[in-house]
Amino acid sequence: MQNNSAKDDSDEMEIIPSEHNGTSHDPKNEDSGDIHRAEENQKSNIDPNLYLYDDDLETRPHISTFISSIANYENTIPAATDPDAKPAAPSARMGTLIGVFLPCIQNIFGVILFIRLTWVVGTAGAVCGFLIVLTCCCVTMLTAISMSAIATNGVVPAGGSYFMISRSLGPEFGGAVGMLFYTGTTLAAAMYIVGAVEIVLTYMAPWASIFGDFTKDADAMYNNFRVYGTLLLIFMGLIVFVGVKFVNKFATVALACVILSIIAVYVGIFDNIHGNDKLQMCVLGKRLLKDIPIANCTKEDSFMRDIYCPGGKCEEYFLANNVTQVQGIKGLASGVFYDNIFPSFLEKGQFIAYGKNAVDIENTSGQSYNQIMADITTSFTLLIGIFFPSVTGIMAGSNRSGDLADAQKSIPIGTICAILTTSTVYLSSVLFFAGTVDNLLLRDKFGQSIGGKLVVANIAWPNQWVILIGSFLSTLGAGLQSLTGAPRLLQAIARDEIIPFLAPFAKSSSRGEPTRALLLTIVICQCGILLGNVDLLAPLLSMFFLMCYGFVNLACAVQTLLRTPNWRPRFKFYHWSLSLIGLTLCISVMIMTSWYFALIAMGMAIVIYKYIEYRGAEKEWGDGIRGMALTAARYSLLRLEEGPPHTKNWRPQILVLSKLNDNLLPKYRKIFSFATQLKAGKGLTICVSVIKGDHTKITNKAVDAKATLRKYMTDEKVKGFCDVLVAQQIGEGLSSVIQTIGLGGMKPNTVIIGWPYSWRQEGRNSWKTFIQTVRTVAACHMALMVPKGINFYPESNHKIGGNIDIWWIVHDGGLLMLLPFLLKQHRTWRNCKLRIFTVAQIEDNSIQMKKDLKTFLYHLRIEADVEVVEMNNSDISAYTYERTLMMEQRNQMLRALGLNKKENSKVDSQNDEKRNSIDLDGPENADTPETTSNKDESTEKADGDFKSSVKPDEFNVRRMHTAIKLNEVIVEKSQDAQLVIMNLPGPPREVRAERESNYMEFLEVLTEGLEKVLMVRGGGREVITIYS
Repeated sequence: MQNNSAKDDSDEMEIIPSEHNGTSHDPKNEDSGDIHRAEENQKSNIDPNLYLYDDDLETRPHISTFISSIANYENTIPAATDPDAKPAAPSARMGTLIGVFLPCIQNIFGVILFIRLTWVVGTAGAVCGFLIVLTCCCVTMLTAISMSAIATNGVVPAGGSYFMISRSLGPEFGGAVGMLFYTGTTLAAAMYIVGAVEIVLTYMAPWASIFGDFTKDADAMYNNFRVYGTLLLIFMGLIVFVGVKFVNKFATVALACVILSIIAVYVGIFDNIHGNDKLQMCVLGKRLLKDIPIANCTKEDSFMRDIYCPGGKCEEYFLANNVTQVQGIKGLASGVFYDNIFPSFLEKGQFIAYGKNAVDIENTSGQSYNQIMADITTSFTLLIGIFFPSVTGIMAGSNRSGDLADAQKSIPIGTICAILTTSTVYLSSVLFFAGTVDNLLLRDKFGQSIGGKLVVANIAWPNQWVILIGSFLSTLGAGLQSLTGAPRLLQAIARDEIIPFLAPFAKSSSRGEPTRALLLTIVICQCGILLGNVDLLAPLLSMFFLMCYGFVNLACAVQTLLRTPNWRPRFKFYHWSLSLIGLTLCISVMIMTSWYFALIAMGMAIVIYKYIEYRGAEKEWGDGIRGMALTAARYSLLRLEEGPPHTKNWRPQILVLSKLNDNLLPKYRKIFSFATQLKAGKGLTICVSVIKGDHTKITNKAVDAKATLRKYMTDEKVKGFCDVLVAQQIGEGLSSVIQTIGLGGMKPNTVIIGWPYSWRQEGRNSWKTFIQTVRTVAACHMALMVPKGINFYPESNHKIGGNIDIWWIVHDGGLLMLLPFLLKQHRTWRNCKLRIFTVAQIEDNSIQMKKDLKTFLYHLRIEADVEVVEMNNSDISAYTYERTLMMEQRNQMLRALGLNKKENSKVDSQNDEKRNSIDLDGPENADTPETTSNKDESTEKADGDFKSSVKPDEFNVRRMHTAIKLNEVIVEKSQDAQLVIMNLPGPPREVRAERESNYMEFLEVLTEGLEKVLMVRGGGREVITIYS
C-alpha cells in the first residue's frame, strides 16, 4: 500500500503542470500518461513562471521577442551603395546636424539662387520679390511642420513623402503622389543639368557654342543647352551606373561649394558697400544695351552710329536720347534700394528700360538693334513658379531616418532649422541684391549688358570664379543626387506592387542597382532637357513638388481631425489649421503660377489614382482615407437613425439568405444575379448563410463558406457584404440574422429567400424553417421576396425581351409596382414591357376600375398595360375537393404513423412518385388531374384506413378553390411571361403542422405551370408615392 501510495504521489507530481490545462492523471490509462509526458517535453523550454500562458506562447510572441523586432524595424528607401566596396564596419548613428540639417541645406540651395534670384528681384522689385520668397518659404515651413508630425508618429513613414502619404492616405494617394514625387525629382535633375550647362556656356566658356552667337538668337542658346545637356546627362548617367561611390563622396564636395559660395556672396556685398567699377553698362536713353564695349559707349562713336544709323538714316529713339555709362554694382550705401522697390513686369518682346513709359519699353521700329528685350512675359505668379524649386529639398532628412540616432527628434529640429536658415539667406539676399545692384543689371537675365558675366559672381569676394566654379559643382552634385535618388524611389514604388505596370522596375541588377529604373529616369530626364529652358522646367517641376507638399499637409490634417488612436506624434507644435493653410497655399500657388501645368500634374495624379483604384490595390496600411470613410459612415448612420426614411427615399436594402449544400457552396447561384439586377449596381446588399453546428468546432468551415460566398458575390457583381452564421438550429440562426443584421438606418428592409423545392421529400423541418422565416420577416416589418424557379432566371449579362406580369391581388404598400420598375433599370430586363393584372370582384365596376388603375400608374410615372380580370363566382369543382382531400389524407397519414424524417421521406416518395417536383435543376411542372387521381389512388393503397369518401374541411376547400381558380387565370394570361410577380399569401396564424403543410400546398397549386415566379409580401408601409 505504501508503494502504491508513493507511486500515486509521484504520478500526481508529474502531472501538476498539466492540471493547469484542465487534465487529470489516470494510472490505468497509459496513453493518457504518454500524452502528458509529450506535452511536458514540448513545454520544457517555457519559463516555469509562465506556465499559465503556455498555450498563448505557442502562437503569440513573448514580450522580449516582440520588443526586439520593433526596435530593429526599418522601412526606408535603400541607399545607394558601391557594390565593389568592402563591407564597412557599423557606423555610428548620425545626429541632427550631419543627418538632417546639412543634407537639407544641400538640397534646398540650388541653381536658381545663383542664376535667377537677381533677375527675380529686379523684375518683381524688392517688395514683391520679398513676398515671392516669403510665400515659397511659408509653403515649405508649413509642410515641414506637417511632415514633422507624420514623421514622428512612429517609424513607418521613413523614406520621404511617398512613404508618409501612402501610409497616411492609402495606396491610391500614395501611388499617385509617389509618381509625382518621382517625376519632380527626375525633372529637377534635368533642371540642374540645364542650369549647369547655362553656367558654363553663358558665363565661363561662351566660345563653346556650336550654334553661333547665342546672345543674338535665343533659339541658338536653347539648342546649345539641349545638345550639351544631353551629353552631360549621358556622362552623369554613366557615373551613377558605374561609380555610386563617387556620387556619395561628391555630395560632400558639392555641399562645401554651396556654403563657401554663399559666404563669398555675403562678404562681397559688404566689401562692395560703396560699389565697384567692375561692371559698367551702356544705356541708350533709358534702354539697356548689349554687346557695346564701354570704350565705344558714346553717341558720337562710329561703332554706335554704324548700328543705329545704317545707310545714313538713324533710328528715332537713338536720335532723341543720349548714350550713357551706368555703374552696375552701386553698393548698399548708394541708396539704389529705393529704385528697386517697385516691380517691372514686362511682356515678351518689350525692352528692358528704366520706368514703365511706353516710349521706352515698346518696340515701335520693329528692330531690336543691340537693345535687350524680355524673352518671356513675367508676372508675380510666374516668378513664384520659377523660384519655388529653390525651396524644395525639405524631405532629405526624412529620407535618411533609418540612419539617424533619434529620428523622431532629429527630423523636426533639423528640417525646420534648415528651412529657417535657407529662408533667412533667401530673404536677406532679396534685400541685399535690391540694395546693391542697379535695376537694369538685375533684370538682365543672362548678363548680356556686361559681356555675359554672372551678376552674383561679380558681387562675390574675392573674385567671380569662386561663384562660377562653386555654383557649377554644386549644381552638378544636385543633379547627380537626383539621378541617384529618383530610380530608387521608383523601385520602392514598384516593390510595393500598387501600380502593376511598374513591376519590371522592381528588379535590381546583379550588382544590386536599379538599372531598369535608372534607364527610365534618364529617358524622362532627357525629355526635360529637350525643353532647353530653366524658366520652363522650373514651373513644371514646381507643380509636382507642390502636389507632394499639398498631400503631406492633407495627410496631417486628416489624421489630426479624425483623432485616430494611433495618431500620437512626438512633435507637438502642429495644428490641423496650419496644415489646411499649407494645403491651400500649395493649391493656390499651383493655379496662380501656371494653370495648364497645374492641370497636367493634377491630371497625372488623377489618372494614377483611378488606375490603382481600378486595379484594386490590395494594401491595407491603416491609412487616413479609410478612417475618414469610417467617420463619414458613422456620421451618416447616426443621421439615418433619427427616423425612418420618407416614402420617396425608400429603396430596397436587401438581405439575401443563401442556402448552402453539403460542400458549403450556395445552392442557387442565380439568387445573387437576381439581387444584382434588382439593385442595378446601386444600394446595399448583405448575403448571409447559416450553418448548423457548434461555432467553436467548425470555425474553419465558416471561414471557408464566407470566402466562397464572397467569391460568388464578386462573380455576380453584387456590391455589399457577406457573412456566415453558425447556429445549433438553422431556423433559429435565420431568425437571429433577420432580427440583428445591419446598423441603424442601413438595416436591410427586404429579405430574399429561396423556395424550398424539396419540402415534400424533406418533411416538416424543411417547410417549418421556411414558414418560420416568413413569420420572422413579417414580425420585423420587412418586405419579403421568394423567387420560385430561380434557376430559370436570366443571367446578369443577358438581355431578354417579353413581358413582366404583375398580379396585384392585395395592396401591400406598392412594392409590387416598385419592383418591376427597379428591375427595368438593369440592362437584363430593360427591354421588357410591364403588364399589370388585377382581379375584379362581383360588385366592382371593371371599366371604372381599369380607368382608375391607369390614372394611378400615370401619377406614379410608370408605363404599363393594364387589364382587369373578372373571375366568375363558379361552384367548387370536384377536382378542388379531390385535391383538398388528397392533401388532408396525406397529413392524417403522417400524423397517424408518426413517421420520423427518413420514413416521412419514404412515404413522400411512394405517394408522389409520379409527381414532378422542383429540385436543384428547376421548378416542378404543373400537376394534372390524371396525376392527382393516381396520387390519390396510391395514397389509398398506402393506407386503407383513409377513404376518398371522407369529406374535406370546408376551410381548406375554400382556400384550395381560390388557389386553383387564380392559377388557372394566371396560367392563361401569363404562361409566356418572362417573370410573374404576385402577392405572397400570409402564413397560417396557427402553429400547427397540418396548417403549415396545407399552406405550402396552396402555394404550390397557386404557382403550378409557371416557370419563373416572384412571390412578394410587403413590410407594412408605403414604399411608393405619387407625390414629387
